[in-house]
Amino acid sequence: MLLAACGKERAAPPPQPAPKVETTAPAGAFKPKPSATLAAVKSRGWVSCGVNPGLPGFAFADDRGTWRGFDVDICRAVAAATLGDAKAVRFTPVEAADRFEALRSGKIDVLSRNTSWTLARDAGEGVDFAAITYFDGQGFLAPKSLNLTSADELNGARICVQRGTASETNVEDYFKARALKYTPVVTNTEAEARALYQAESCDAFTADVSALASARSVMNSPNAHVILPTVISKEPLAPVVRQDDPAWTDIVRWTVNALILAEEVGVNSKTAAELAKSSVDPRVRRLLGAEGDFGPLLGLRRDFALQAIIQVGAYDEVFARNLGAQSALNLERGHNALWNAPIPGLLYAPPAR
Repeated sequence: MLLAACGKERAAPPPQPAPKVETTAPAGAFKPKPSATLAAVKSRGWVSCGVNPGLPGFAFADDRGTWRGFDVDICRAVAAATLGDAKAVRFTPVEAADRFEALRSGKIDVLSRNTSWTLARDAGEGVDFAAITYFDGQGFLAPKSLNLTSADELNGARICVQRGTASETNVEDYFKARALKYTPVVTNTEAEARALYQAESCDAFTADVSALASARSVMNSPNAHVILPTVISKEPLAPVVRQDDPAWTDIVRWTVNALILAEEVGVNSKTAAELAKSSVDPRVRRLLGAEGDFGPLLGLRRDFALQAIIQVGAYDEVFARNLGAQSALNLERGHNALWNAPIPGLLYAPPAR
């Protein structure tokens, strides 16, 4: 009391915490930049899609000039999602060596051409990979008469491989790592490699296993050739878009995801329309546009996924008719089965919520 009376100052109060500042924008406040590619697609009325010039099961023109195949259907789904019409797409055949330039130059809007997602391509080509549509791996096709059981038995062989593909580098790495010798027979196209192999100008043909199955299906005597059990790489195949339009990347990505999610929740081309009206499953309702405004977040209609599914099909339908039991290739789902299938695969899509 005496000190206070003499005028000694009281201790300063402790500092108060600064008022909390909200750093997260309220829901719906973020406005993404509209897709220039989508604007161009809507203006012209069709999607420009780059595809393999001819790979049965994935992309090929039939006797009437109609394009068919797994990669073709991915583009049709994008057209259905963006324009409401799966037929509003034009296909441009592109070779492996020219595919990324065709995309960067604006010649095509999306590349749907059995293209592996790799670091060098993702970071060094000015492109983005939207979503994995097919999990593949590189293998070897050889005459059954050779009775081979492994690629390691190809020491000293002549091996046909297509220029400008991941296969060219993979086969070199595989043989070098095992101190094996081989002679590469490099071709410009898959068709050329297949022709040289059939003419016995090489002893084996290497490419993605799915491409080998496709090539074998159109050979003179398909049963005379076997795909060896050796798989030497991971090849996640994905549609590719330009890196400068992230909104378009999202559109292609979520179109693919919608097909995968449709299979997961039991929706297909025959049931989608009715389920959009009657389903009480929130996952189904969100996917088909009956609940929420997810389409507008992409710059699309609420029913963008519904249109893709009705007009093209869920993932299992697309796979079956082009690559699976309903096709000449008759490939098993394998790694391309859903993550929660009885025999699980790798196929997995983020939730639509």
